Amino acid sequence: MMPGALPSGPLALAIPEMWLAGSACLILLCDVYFGSTRRSLTATLTMLALTIGVALTGQYGLSTQRFLLFNGLYVADPLAGFLKMAAFVAMATAIFYSQDYLEQRAIRGGEYYVLCLTALLGIFVLISANSLLTVYLGIELLSLSLYALVAFDRDSGIAAEAATKYFVLGAISSGILLYGMSMLYGLTGTLDLDRLSTIVRSGPDAALIIGVAFVVAAIAFKFGAVPFHMWVPDVYEGAPTSVTLFIATVSNLGSFALILRLLAHGLAGTPAIWTQMLMAVAVLSLLVGNLGAIAQTNIKRMLAYSAIANAGFVLLGFASGVNAGYQAALNFTIAYVITTLASFGMILMLSRSGFEHDQIADFKGLASRDPLLAAMMLALMFSTAGVPPFIGFWAKLWIIQALLGSRHAWLATFAVLISVVGAFYYLRVVWYMYFEAAGDRPVPEARARMRFILVINTVAVTVMGVLPNALLRICERVLPP
Repeated sequence: MMPGALPSGPLALAIPEMWLAGSACLILLCDVYFGSTRRSLTATLTMLALTIGVALTGQYGLSTQRFLLFNGLYVADPLAGFLKMAAFVAMATAIFYSQDYLEQRAIRGGEYYVLCLTALLGIFVLISANSLLTVYLGIELLSLSLYALVAFDRDSGIAAEAATKYFVLGAISSGILLYGMSMLYGLTGTLDLDRLSTIVRSGPDAALIIGVAFVVAAIAFKFGAVPFHMWVPDVYEGAPTSVTLFIATVSNLGSFALILRLLAHGLAGTPAIWTQMLMAVAVLSLLVGNLGAIAQTNIKRMLAYSAIANAGFVLLGFASGVNAGYQAALNFTIAYVITTLASFGMILMLSRSGFEHDQIADFKGLASRDPLLAAMMLALMFSTAGVPPFIGFWAKLWIIQALLGSRHAWLATFAVLISVVGAFYYLRVVWYMYFEAAGDRPVPEARARMRFILVINTVAVTVMGVLPNALLRICERVLPP
């Protein structure tokens, strides 16, 4: 679609980013001057900023056409508006789930919320990137914020170790990405993704294949896909659970935007190169993720391997090389984010001061201790495993249909078989809740507000499964053929 005339002035479509940047600065100043006397001020201001951000995105950020701003560095299109709205809602939900957890562990620094907002800003830059330069800036803004968030609990040695591993490997992946981008620039003479897509259509050569390989390797690291997954289990386990929640959900929207803008758009002229690479990475991710999760006793590590496997499903959607696959990948990403928000929210709900509730065995007898929470966790595990009628089933089904439609029947068959294997570790959590004795495990604390949001979150997972076409139609509108 050709760029159109800009509505309401040239900067109107970038208001969500400007609001985020201004809010982060304002919240940091408020914390410096008032944070010592009012500990909950920064959390309240952050939730207010995110709520206003949703309204501003609805007013200015949603576009029915494709517009280019800032000399082509920034693109505003239906996909960008949808992903930004989803990121605002997911971030607000994650912050809400995390407040009690942070208070109980005295992790009250206002800079925590500022880092969350700057990470979200990095995601927004990725979502609207239309240049290799903008892509790199978005990745670095997101990554640097995440490194600091992982290490935020200064009293935890395991968090510092996880942050160090994440930083070292992340720095290597950023170097790999930068090297791949430099090769693409050297071969094409442009940083603009629109022009890059046109130029590479002239035909691949050895240098281009090498440059694309570097780019795919860096993208696989950001997704936590095999063989670049080494950081995922350690970071998921070592980071504070509130940070793990953010990495597992909101940052996935940025990862989706990265692969869509950089490969499906910028390198759309050479799909035969990167789709084959993605196939190999996706198959390995599904295999290692599902088999690795079976051996875990820590639920955060189990969900980490689950994230690796689910990254494989998203990559399968892109490996199909067709627009239906991209739509299915977007649908899968949104469904996964909604379900994982509630899953980690459940862990935060069951945790308390001095007790992390991060072992699978901690769920023993939950059905007798709190039937409502057990029923919600059952729905979430079934959805992630791909059991109908929950949204996770339809998300996987549409990925498989896209693979069949693009004549990748062997990939579709493999995805079905490995999903059956992967269902084991999700059902193990259900077994512990309903068929194991609770022992001396305490009754979960009554947190009315958090229970209410968890119920809404779980109902959304169920209703979207009963009415699955609604989300798919949105994905088709924001990613038209």
